[in-house]
Amino acid sequence: MPTEIKVPTLGESVTTATVGKWLKQPGEAVKEDEPVVELETDKVSVEVPAPATGRLENHAVKEGDEVEVGAVLALLEAGAAGKAATAPAAEQAPAQVEPAAKAASQPAPPAETDYDVVVIGAGPGGYVCAIRAAQLGFKVACVEKRATLGGTCLNVGCIPSKALLQSSENYHAAGHDFAAHGVLIESVKLDLAKMQARKADIVGANVKGVEFLFKKNGITWLKGHGKVEGTGRLSVDGKPVTAKHIIIASGSDSANLPGIEVDEKVIVTSTGALELSEVPKRLVVIGGGVIGLELGSVWHRLGAEVTVVEFLDRLVPGTDNEVATQFQKLLTKQGFKMKLGHKVTKAEKTKKGVVLSIEPSAGGTVETLEADVVLVAVGRTAASKNMGLEEAGIALDKRGRVEVDAHYATNVPGIYAIGDVIAGPMLAHKAEEEGVALAELLAGQAGHVNYDAIPGVIYTWPEVASVGFTEEQLKEKGVSYKTGKFPFLANGRARALGMTDGFVKVLADKQTDRVLGVHIIGPAAGELIAEATMAIEFGASAEDIGRVCHAHPTLSEAVKEAALGADNRAINI
Repeated sequence: MPTEIKVPTLGESVTTATVGKWLKQPGEAVKEDEPVVELETDKVSVEVPAPATGRLENHAVKEGDEVEVGAVLALLEAGAAGKAATAPAAEQAPAQVEPAAKAASQPAPPAETDYDVVVIGAGPGGYVCAIRAAQLGFKVACVEKRATLGGTCLNVGCIPSKALLQSSENYHAAGHDFAAHGVLIESVKLDLAKMQARKADIVGANVKGVEFLFKKNGITWLKGHGKVEGTGRLSVDGKPVTAKHIIIASGSDSANLPGIEVDEKVIVTSTGALELSEVPKRLVVIGGGVIGLELGSVWHRLGAEVTVVEFLDRLVPGTDNEVATQFQKLLTKQGFKMKLGHKVTKAEKTKKGVVLSIEPSAGGTVETLEADVVLVAVGRTAASKNMGLEEAGIALDKRGRVEVDAHYATNVPGIYAIGDVIAGPMLAHKAEEEGVALAELLAGQAGHVNYDAIPGVIYTWPEVASVGFTEEQLKEKGVSYKTGKFPFLANGRARALGMTDGFVKVLADKQTDRVLGVHIIGPAAGELIAEATMAIEFGASAEDIGRVCHAHPTLSEAVKEAALGADNRAINI
């Protein structure tokens, strides 16, 4: 009499599961305790073993079916001989392919795979996900078409831009700020080639560090272009690869404007702006967001005249309005020229550079701007093209982002996505957190990302950092809140540094005092925001922050004072 293979107990409060994929087909021989089918729940992925040695008679359910604990999955003829699992596909029982009208384009998942997890993309989200998955015991590979690991962030984004930002800050300080400290430098000279070489060394050290981590954790680097072909299947430069779990972490690309041809020489994206061999006399930045203002700051400090053209009537959309207003004032004071509420309609290259035609966003009189270099920094778009996603049936939204559920799963079983290629802020650390969470979910752990506690930083001078909700968002939600604000001008450490611009603002629930948002513009804002992020993550109140002893004299005291200010208890103002 056939033996029933049933859905086992899956854990406390788990009563149903989804049939992920069949590991054995009807007619195949199986050994006792050999995995037959893989089940998936919100909490765990489970392989169901054969209760005895024999031949698999049939599948009682299909892949994708929802089944209850105790339900029959298949019948096993115990002790009977079956054909080897390696038999050619033509010899398999046809019952498995007949119901699938799309069998040619969506073949059945492979019974055995090369890897447990394959991550496509070795940027912050991808390489962190790969490392965490390897730590959890998975056999992992990562697909990367660049010559180096680290993605946009380490190669042409976060890391090289911060290297140039620091170098340009040092250069500017030597020429403008040191005298106030009694440090007199008669002549400050710029060696741009050496500055660029330092940046390249920093990039090289970081990308080699990721390669070392891959070797340390036993992760295979599959070099080439990855293309998804369906559940369990992908290719790398045309070579087939199989995996139980495929994770898309392809990141994002620079967005462009219609009719403006980027050559990365005189009309550049952030990539070209990092590689300029000389300081342009006139730089026009199209876009008043994070990337444009950071790179505009680099070249402005080194001597360029910078004009920012922004479609909206404000800078850095999405930041707290009060912070954005103060930010604009400080950048204008530094010498930035602003053309807010304007759009670029034409870019014409000339022997001397570029002539831009601009006009008010709502329409109006056209004027021209001449530039030696134009930086197009109008945002980024999900890198989801030419990867076979649509052909594999993976759903994308109108902006080309991969649609996923709360556990980063796409609509195609066994395929997931994280980072810039899905919805949410395009931040390296957001992608990293999603990578860790997904790896842990695949291992049956409780991976989790709190999207209300994702900080954002603008590395200009002064720095701008935010976490949680802005005042505008709280008003829109109808949340009653209170505000505490403290200026760096009243902070002893800021005075000693000679860096007194800006303030800290804490927003707390009016009834519960729970911290809802913190916004900082000023020195070391990107470091100070960590305390606020921790407070939001653990549900702290403004009073909690205010009662914590902060070292004196430090910039962090401004955070404490702002938190006390939410209850009108600030001491030093």
